[in-house]
Amino acid sequence: MRGKPIKRIGVLTGGGDCPGLNAVIRAVVKTANYEYGMEVIGFEDGFGGLINNQARKLAAADVSGILPRGGTILGTSNRDNPFKYAVVRDGQKVWADVSDRAFANAREHGIEALVVIGGDGSLSIAKEFYDKGFPTVGIPKTIDNDLSATDVTFGFDTALTTATEALDKLHTTAESHHRVMVLEVMGRYAGWIALESGIAGGADIILIPEIPFSLERVCEKINSRKAEGKKFNIVVVAEGAKPAGGEMVVRKVIADSPDPLRLGGIGNQVGNELEKLTGMETRVTVLGHLQRGGSPTAFDRILATRYGAAAVKLVAEGEFGQMVCLRTPNIEAVPLARAVKELRRVSPDSDLVMAARAVGTSFGD
Repeated sequence: MRGKPIKRIGVLTGGGDCPGLNAVIRAVVKTANYEYGMEVIGFEDGFGGLINNQARKLAAADVSGILPRGGTILGTSNRDNPFKYAVVRDGQKVWADVSDRAFANAREHGIEALVVIGGDGSLSIAKEFYDKGFPTVGIPKTIDNDLSATDVTFGFDTALTTATEALDKLHTTAESHHRVMVLEVMGRYAGWIALESGIAGGADIILIPEIPFSLERVCEKINSRKAEGKKFNIVVVAEGAKPAGGEMVVRKVIADSPDPLRLGGIGNQVGNELEKLTGMETRVTVLGHLQRGGSPTAFDRILATRYGAAAVKLVAEGEFGQMVCLRTPNIEAVPLARAVKELRRVSPDSDLVMAARAVGTSFGD
């Protein structure tokens, strides 16, 4: 409900970095300044800045020229949860609820509402802020595209473009050397980057978390192509893909992170096995953080701008506890509770999967 006009808002970027974050910050600041006469305070390094009182005022001049820039001028972190924060007591690391400190810091700066830009982890914290009584609005950010309450998250299109460009380059060297080329991409527990880049890049085999694979079926596809005179293969593997009856490959565990598992390694595992089973020379490329970096695509710049402007409008109208979302073609809002309720994953029966199968792509099942 609309109350007295809000004069000052806070903004932070939490979780992993993502192309388009600066575009959102720019839109938040300019909309707040020009449309509603609000001041904006930016908290540095995610929720850590709110906990440790690291903040600075952001005016229109501060966000000039950042629209095409990757990363975030505020910095980010995926470890600092105010409701479960690592502190040392009596020489031992323990978890503490320091949300009252974060609230006090926000009030010290005169913050009347907080805009949180993040994925499911950061937006879950945003929901806790709202539940505890702090006016909060969320903006969906993740290259993984795994937030269920929006058609798409900004950052995904840029990551998808990077992965597709990598596949285009791998095609030429795979064909020249008659090799199997395996590309491991990010996505955590969802296969959107692998699926869509695989379709766009003409991959022969796409392995995603939602469809457990069999190496025997993958080899069948490679051998059938060999019988057709095709001397190379392109395999896209999502980092969360796993064999039927098997587990995801965990690279390391970060105990003080909201999502402690760091996936990675499935590409090399699949590549090694395929070389043994098929006798074809195999090379593996792990795209890694290249997917998070660089200038955002035009689509992500536009979507990020729309999200930022819409989030400030929600604040001005007193509509808190909401996340802006894309319901094509419109920008709408959904409760944060719904936004973080479940991950948006690929349906094995979706049109995208069916289209990929129709042109001969194997999912190893």
